[in-house]
Amino acid sequence: MKSLLTPSLLESWQVWALLSAVFAAATAILAKVGVVAIEPDTATFIRTVVVLFALGGLLAATGHWQAPTTIPAAGWLALVLSGLATGASWLCYFRALKLGDAARVAPLDKLSVVLVAVFGAILLGERLSWTNWLGVGLIALGAVMVAWKG
Repeated sequence: MKSLLTPSLLESWQVWALLSAVFAAATAILAKVGVVAIEPDTATFIRTVVVLFALGGLLAATGHWQAPTTIPAAGWLALVLSGLATGASWLCYFRALKLGDAARVAPLDKLSVVLVAVFGAILLGERLSWTNWLGVGLIALGAVMVAWKG
């Protein structure tokens, strides 16, 4: 039987983005179940430790470790700030899941897609067509409509 994950598929950003979406959906449901009897900050800590060990194992298994001294200062700064933003995002996400329905929390969290498009255009000079911007607007509208408790 031929594998579906051919080398060309493994190098496709679209495949990895779709897998990210699948895992993000699983994250929301599993986190909602896991946060029921635990403080959200503790849940975030547990998740972070699991990610740390899983990624450490992955780096060891694949040999993709890069010596910290080979990373430029600008890279360090951006990654440290990204890590702080990730931590803040996770803390807010787990708190929201503790207080709200996963089916309503996750769509509002995905407004990050809209913000990435706006920030990418403003800060990185990325250009989107009018159809891309229409899609961004529809994502925003859809997220709000799904989160709306009507």
